[in-house]
Amino acid sequence: MIKILVESPFKSKNGNEEEEEHNVKYARAAMKDCFKRGEAPFASHLLYTQEGILDDSVPEERKLGIEAGLLWGAEAQKTMVYADLGLSSGMKKGIKRAKDEGRPVYYCYLGAPWSDCMPGIWSNMGRWM
Repeated sequence: MIKILVESPFKSKNGNEEEEEHNVKYARAAMKDCFKRGEAPFASHLLYTQEGILDDSVPEERKLGIEAGLLWGAEAQKTMVYADLGLSSGMKKGIKRAKDEGRPVYYCYLGAPWSDCMPGIWSNMGRWM
């Protein structure tokens, strides 16, 4: 198994709880996709934002969670960017950090039904991009 840092959206653009729950489901599907390929994924936004850990709506705690995830990511062998739902500001920071650290970055698309959830952002371009 190789260590994978998973990048996928978490925070809603306007605080919409339904969108955030949708993003959590997507991140879980992304992790499952990694496991199916025999990889060991890590998604800090799923771990650190659980109740009682960090509150993503508090800027200082969000920043702390992002930094901790990126620090862990330095141990990863590659970064997988799951992009069916677009790229968030946190994802862009993760991509930049991976490139700065010389870690390969791969863009992955799960396809339908995820690509059909937010029309106009990404079309179903197949599994890998």
